[in-house]
Amino acid sequence: MIHELSAQELAQAVRSKQLSAVEVADHTLRRAEALSDDVGAFVAVTPDYALEQARRLDASLATGDAEESPLLGVPCPIKDLNAVAGLPLEFGSATMKGNVSKHTDGVVTLLTQGGTVVVGKTSTPEYGFPCYTEPDNAPPSRTPWDRSRSAGGSSGGAAAAVAAKIVPIAQASDGGGSIRIPASCCGLVGLKPSRGRVSHGPYGFPGAGLTTNGVLTRNVRDTALALDVISTVPVGEVFHVEAPHTSFLAACEVDPGQLKIGMLTKPIIADTNVHPAPLEAVHATALQLESLGHIVEEAPVPMRVEQWDAFAALWSVGASSIPVTAQKETLLRPLTRWLREQGRKVSGDAYAAALVASQRLARRIAQAWHRYDIILTPTLAAPPAKIGELRNDDDPQADFAAQTRFTPWTSVYNVSGLPAISLPLHTSIIDGVELPIGVMIGGRFGAEALLLSVAAQLEAATLLAPRAPQNI
Repeated sequence: MIHELSAQELAQAVRSKQLSAVEVADHTLRRAEALSDDVGAFVAVTPDYALEQARRLDASLATGDAEESPLLGVPCPIKDLNAVAGLPLEFGSATMKGNVSKHTDGVVTLLTQGGTVVVGKTSTPEYGFPCYTEPDNAPPSRTPWDRSRSAGGSSGGAAAAVAAKIVPIAQASDGGGSIRIPASCCGLVGLKPSRGRVSHGPYGFPGAGLTTNGVLTRNVRDTALALDVISTVPVGEVFHVEAPHTSFLAACEVDPGQLKIGMLTKPIIADTNVHPAPLEAVHATALQLESLGHIVEEAPVPMRVEQWDAFAALWSVGASSIPVTAQKETLLRPLTRWLREQGRKVSGDAYAAALVASQRLARRIAQAWHRYDIILTPTLAAPPAKIGELRNDDDPQADFAAQTRFTPWTSVYNVSGLPAISLPLHTSIIDGVELPIGVMIGGRFGAEALLLSVAAQLEAATLLAPRAPQNI
């Protein structure tokens, strides 16, 4: 079946003309219409746009112009925080209802140039702030493994679309864990690249440097292939990373050699209890890494909990800077309003101090972990949360605190700018249901090639690694 194929396999099938791009798009669109509401994947399915793109690809293939496109004919929806000219852009918010984008973001342009077909816009929580996806403009995003549980956030719709086998790949973004959190909840591969690896241009800017674009996929090589497509450094970029000596896809075939790996299971940004399932997953992964010849030892906690306040200040100022008019302020969700209130309390001097504190923290984290090639942690402190479990409209501060307890490792990589990838290596039976449990490995700045090499090694070695739920 078309929807069982990986992005690599699908592109090859289109390239060899076993399938046409139009056939793939049509199949995907029908599957999206059938499954989207069930898992809360899309806020808009775009058949006219997708089929027109697919027809152009088939025509280009007929003339030989599209043969080298690495993601030829691969359906790839775009998160509803990113712009596609002529398509809806509502940011998961009632304040933007009916908004249509007038331009196309750079990462979308790169994916399109790589051969992908935009089949729709995926669901996101309001302006991407929560780590759950329960927006006002669409059904909540649910992990296909258990419809009572969240797909995570903020790339929850993207993760649901990939995990439900609607698409093999979906564009996503990560400002505090928003690629890796839903990857863990949905049994997917989710890489947050190094700061500057993927440009925000030509329309966006990195700001405090917390956010980056990426993708969600069902296997490591599809993630590597997509990173090859979207990792460009335009002239004048504020942050940039030196390009690897080989492609990221080729890195998946490289033996990483014996590595020194630091394992950390103690929460970093919050004092919280960790569920046994993520701990078991990390220890099982450590044993697997040792069996592959790597050296694993305990790694230090790189910071005190209160030092994370710098991230909170930058995050809340980001919320307060959203251009929402006073007339529409009441349409915002309680959490977003609370974040904006906190941001308005941060003075210019305090914001400058928070920037310096975050940079000092990035240096401290890099120094604390520099002796290790890889850092191994759980992705999350618990299995996928129940729908509504983290959300608290009556007490947004408690909502925010619950999110930090659920994600006590992910935002460390956003503050530091280091790369990290969540891998679907384990599952656990929770309340009688098999659920995916993500494991996260992080590396030194610019070390995506090494991360992908180790990730591919683990993917091949872990025979029980889940690829997708069986109830789809």
